[in-house]
Amino acid sequence: MSASVVVTGLGVAAPNGLGREDFWASTLGGKSGIGRLTRFDPSGYPARLAGEVPGFAAEEHLPSRLLPQTDRMTRLALVAADWALADAGVRPEEQDDFDMGVVTASASGGFEFGQGELQKLWSQGSQYVSAYQSFAWFYAVNSGQISIRNGMKGPSGVVVSDQAGGLDAVAQARRQIRKGTRLIVSGGVDASLCPWGWVAQLASDRLSTSEEPARAYLPFDREAQGHVPGEGGAILVMEAAEAARERGARIYGEIAGYGSTFDPRPGSGREPGLRKAIELALADAGAAPGDIDVVFADAAAVPELDRVEAEAVNAVFGAGAVPVTAPKTMTGRLYSGAAPLDLAAAFLAMDEGVIPPTVNVEPDAAYGLDLVVGGPRTAEVNTALVIARGHGGFNSAMVVRSAN
Repeated sequence: MSASVVVTGLGVAAPNGLGREDFWASTLGGKSGIGRLTRFDPSGYPARLAGEVPGFAAEEHLPSRLLPQTDRMTRLALVAADWALADAGVRPEEQDDFDMGVVTASASGGFEFGQGELQKLWSQGSQYVSAYQSFAWFYAVNSGQISIRNGMKGPSGVVVSDQAGGLDAVAQARRQIRKGTRLIVSGGVDASLCPWGWVAQLASDRLSTSEEPARAYLPFDREAQGHVPGEGGAILVMEAAEAARERGARIYGEIAGYGSTFDPRPGSGREPGLRKAIELALADAGAAPGDIDVVFADAAAVPELDRVEAEAVNAVFGAGAVPVTAPKTMTGRLYSGAAPLDLAAAFLAMDEGVIPPTVNVEPDAAYGLDLVVGGPRTAEVNTALVIARGHGGFNSAMVVRSAN
C-alpha cells in the first residue's frame, strides 16, 4: 500500500478573504468577493466583473528587494506559502534543503508584469525593460520564488492545465512524497486581472457579461451565462503522514485519491472524460461512491459544461444522492488557484462538520443535483471529492479524507 500523504498547513489568498480564517468566515457567511474590476478600467470590455483579493499590500509581508522582480501573482503565492508553513509549524531553515520541494500550478504566469515590460519596450525602448522580465512572467516562477525564499532544493516543478492544474500539482506533490521527499509545498495561485490577461480570458467566450455581481456567476442555474474570473488561490504544506505524526503536527486530512483524463475531440460523439476521472479518484482512494459526503463542483456556469458535470456526478453517485457545493460562486473561477482553494474549504468543512454554500444560484431541477444553497449545511464530513476542469479538455478529480 502506498504511503499516506497529508496536509498540515494552509495558506489562503482569496477574493472573499485574505488568510485562512478570514476566507472561511466569509465563505460560511456567504460573503462574495465579486465586483466591478478596479485594477484597471474595464469599461471598454464586454466583461467587467471579477473577484479581486482585497487589502493585499505586498510591502507589508515581503522584503523590498522582492517587489521589483515579482508579479502580483507571485507576491500572493509567496505570502500564502509563508502562511501555510507557519500554519504547519515548519521552519524551513531547520530542515534539510534537499528534503523539501515545491510543486505549483499556473494557468497564465505573471501576465501583469509581462504587460508592463512590453509597454516599456514599445514606448521607451529595450533598455528600459527589466531584466526580471526573463522569469517574472513564466509559469514556473511561483515554484522558483517559493523554493528560493525557503531554501527548498528537493524535487520541484510546475503543472500547466488551466483550472485542473491545481489538483494535478497536488497529485504530483503526493508522488514526490511517496518517493521519499520529506515535505512539498503545493497548490496554485493565479492573478491575471490586467488588460493583457483579460483579453486572453475573453477569448474563451466563457466569461459572464452581466453587470450584476449577484447574478453574474450562476452554475447549475437556468440563467447561467458564463463565469466570473478571479485571482488568488491556496498553498498547501504536504508531508508523509508518519513523519507529520512523529513531529506532532496538526493534520487537516489526507490526499486519498486522484484521477485525471482528457476529453475526446469535439464532435467525435465519444463520452466526455469527467466521469472516468471521478471513478479513477475513487478507486485510487479505495472509496465507494457512498463514502463521499460532499462534492466540490468545478461549476463552469456554461450550460453544456454544467450538464456534462451533472451527468458525471449523477452517473457515479445517483441523482441527488450526494450534496454538491460550489463556494467559488463567492470568488469567481481562480484558474489554477481554484481547486487548491476548494481543497482548503474541504478540509475546513471536515474540521467543523459543515458544508459551505453555493451563493446566488437558483438550482435548475433538470440537473438533478442536491446543490447546497441558501446557507451552510450542517453535516458529518469525513470524505470529500473535488472536481476541476481545464479549458481544452482537462479533467481532474481528487478525494480527500479526514484525519480523524
